[in-house]
Order: sequence, then structure tokens, then C-alpha cells
Amino acid sequence: MGFQRAYILILLIAINLSSFAQDRDSALQNASQIPAKYYSTVNKKISGINEQLTKKALKYLAKFQRQEQKLQQRLQKLHPELALNNAADKYNEFSQKIKNKTSGIAKVVGGEYSPYMDSLGTSLSFLKQFNGVSDKVKNPLENFDLLQGNFQESEKIKAFIAQRKNELKDILSKYTHLPPGLKKEYDQLSKTAYYYSAQVQEYKDMMKDPKKIEQKALVILNKLPAFQKFMKENSQVASLFRIPSNYGTTQNLTGLQTRSSVQALIQQRIAAGGPNAQSQIQQNLAQAQAELNEVKDKFSQLMGQGGADPEMPNFKPNSQKTKTLLRRLEYGFNVQFAKSSSLLPSTANLALTVGYKLNDKSSLGVGASYNIGMGTIRHISISSQGLGLRSYLDWKIKKQFYASGGYELNYNSAFNNIEQLKNYAAWQRSGLIGISKKYPITKKTKGEMKLLYDFLAAKHIPVTSPILFRIGYSF
Repeated sequence: MGFQRAYILILLIAINLSSFAQDRDSALQNASQIPAKYYSTVNKKISGINEQLTKKALKYLAKFQRQEQKLQQRLQKLHPELALNNAADKYNEFSQKIKNKTSGIAKVVGGEYSPYMDSLGTSLSFLKQFNGVSDKVKNPLENFDLLQGNFQESEKIKAFIAQRKNELKDILSKYTHLPPGLKKEYDQLSKTAYYYSAQVQEYKDMMKDPKKIEQKALVILNKLPAFQKFMKENSQVASLFRIPSNYGTTQNLTGLQTRSSVQALIQQRIAAGGPNAQSQIQQNLAQAQAELNEVKDKFSQLMGQGGADPEMPNFKPNSQKTKTLLRRLEYGFNVQFAKSSSLLPSTANLALTVGYKLNDKSSLGVGASYNIGMGTIRHISISSQGLGLRSYLDWKIKKQFYASGGYELNYNSAFNNIEQLKNYAAWQRSGLIGISKKYPITKKTKGEMKLLYDFLAAKHIPVTSPILFRIGYSF
């Protein structure tokens, strides 16, 4: 009898080991389907953000320290007793941590949960288990851990800067009439504090925007039961809230009250309170809401004028300031049609543009166009009718409407070689001013209509229409 039990136990263990081996082989087989480019793409993205985050942290720390010293020097001259203690050691400590990459690594970054960061970090840890891909995962995982540490350190820097700013604000609040010089220095310091916070958030947003190859890898992994189990046990959420093994099963719901039973209990309690119980409850809720609104108003007053955010200085921020060069570029395409004349056929002017967002209201750009001759209605004939170079400036007036201007050079005839284009006198000049409307089509694409007036049209040979209408897209 004992022999039979031992045999059954050994058989069950063998079956479980075989099943585990099959699951692991299946996971490895699916993991090998992830393109090799995925690892280099992730590593390049993470290391790039790490490098930028380090540079910006050092830059803003040094800038904030200079501005604080300047303000402190003014305070020292006016009221030496009000000056703050010197925090040079603290600034140096933060700088050394950033340079030496000695900041600690936390599982949850900066108190803000990012689903994609969680999935990315956990997936890299999962892939590290397999011999076939562990070497590819090594660098991305190391850089990811470093990025978590950098984000954690940036939160400490933000807290330190906010603390110093608030201490200076408390000192300045003792003045009945704040000297203009002190106010100017404090405003500059507030801007630096705000833009550092916005810069860190920009890098976090960049990490939340996965590329197609990253999405493809997560799709492959999410199909694996082994990865799903690994996520439940090792993700950031799992480290905060340990998920039970029977989560999502009917056994886990045993003993919990249903929605209908809770509603029935509430109705029973209201009925027991008498005929006026319902109205009394409504009055109590209204009173609680009024008290909550009062608390909100008081909090807003404490935070600053107009109920502004405590980190928001009294200026209109430029959200483009914290973006990288590529994220500030906008690309466009537009088309313009011209009627035929006795000397020229009807044409379609096709243009590609690239613009740089100066701020949230304006953009400056350049472009190139190509003229395609289409002949007439009676005789359609496709031909080359030259090319053009253009520049433009758009300035937001209100909502979707912009003031637009630009300067263009157009070579309005066919050419056989580059030498012909070097004749500057053959280029037709246009000075444009007008209005444009940009309207959203998708999340990243906008439609665009431009109505422009060419105030150099009278000098064209032959004379052209001064009114131009263009339609296109920007993204």
C-alpha cells in the first residue's frame, strides 16, 4: 500500500515537472518571436531619456541655485536678519548623486503609477529568465533600473526646490510693499521651479508613448500564461497590493454582499427612519457638499491668487519649452490651384513644409513646392512648371484661427538642370499675409485652410492674382 502511494506521488511530481518544462519551453519559443530590434529600440529610448534627464537635472539645479543666491544677496543688503540658511551643501549633494548615479531605486516611481512603465519593467525582468534572450535584455534592464532611480531622484529635487521656494515666499510675505527687484528675482525662481517639474513630466510622458515594436512585443508576451502569472506576482501593483491566488474566481467572491442586497438594506434603513427620512438624507448630503466646496475654496486661496496650482507661478507657461527638438517640429502638406492664362496652363502647386513651434501660439517654418501643369479642360496635359521655396509664420489669434504670413520664391518654368535655377532674376518673389484656420481631424492630424494676399503680385511677369487659397494637413 505504501509502495503504491509513493509511486503515485512520484508520478504526480513527474507530470508537474513535465508540464512546467513544457510551459517554459512554450514561453521561450514565444519570447524568441520578439524581434531583435525590440531590445535595441527599448535600450536606445531608455538610455536617451536617462541622458536628457541627467543633463536637465544638473542644468535646473545650477540655475535655481544661482537665482536663489541672487535673491539672497538682495535680501542680505535690505534685511540681513531675513536671509535663509545656506543650502550649498544640499545642492552639491544632489549634483553628486546625479553625476555618480548613486540614487536608490524604488519599485514605484515618484508616487505616480505608469501602466506602461510597469509592463515594460516587468516584461524585461520576465525575459531575463531565458538563456536565449537574457543577454539581449541585460542592457535595457540595467538602463530601466537606472531610469527608475533618476525619476525617484527628480522627485526629491522637485520637493527640495519647492521647499526652498516656499521658504523664500514666506520671507517675502513679511514685506508690506515688496521691492520690485525682489519680486522679479522671485518670479524668475518660480519659473525655473515650474519648468523643471514640467520637464520631468515630459520625460515621463515620453515613456508612456510606446512605439509599434514595443506594443508588438507586449502583445506576444500577454498571450503567455507564464507572463500573466509573472505580472500578477512581480508588477508594481502586485508589490503594493498582493493579489490572492484565487483572484477572479467564484471562490474569492464567497461571502461578499451583492449590489442588490446593499440597495435593499439602504431602502430598509430609510423606511425605518419615517416619512421624512428621504428628505433629511438629501438635506444632509447638500450640507456636506456645501462644506466640501467651502474647504475647496479655502484651499484654493492658500495655494495662491485665483486658486492656482501651488507649483504654477503667476505667468502663462510655454508647454513647448520642455519638449525635445523633434517633438516641437510639425510637418505639413498643402495644395494650391491656379487658373490657366494665355501664357500659363492651369497648375497645381504641391508643397511640403516643416515648422518649429516657438510656443503654444506660434510656429515658424520653411517648405518647398512643386508646380504641376495640367493644361486646360479641353486639352489636359501634365507638365513640369517649376518649383518654389517658402517660409511662413503662424500666430494664433483665437481658437482655431491664425494670422499667417510668409515670403516665397518661385521658379515658374520648366528646367533641365540645376544651373538654370542659379539665375536669381528668374525667381518670382511673393510676400504673403492672411488668415488660416486649423481644425482637428484625428488626435495627431489637423486640417488647414489658408486665405492669403500677395502684396507683390503686381510686380509679377505676367501679373498673377493676389488672392491665394490653400488647403492641406499638418501633423
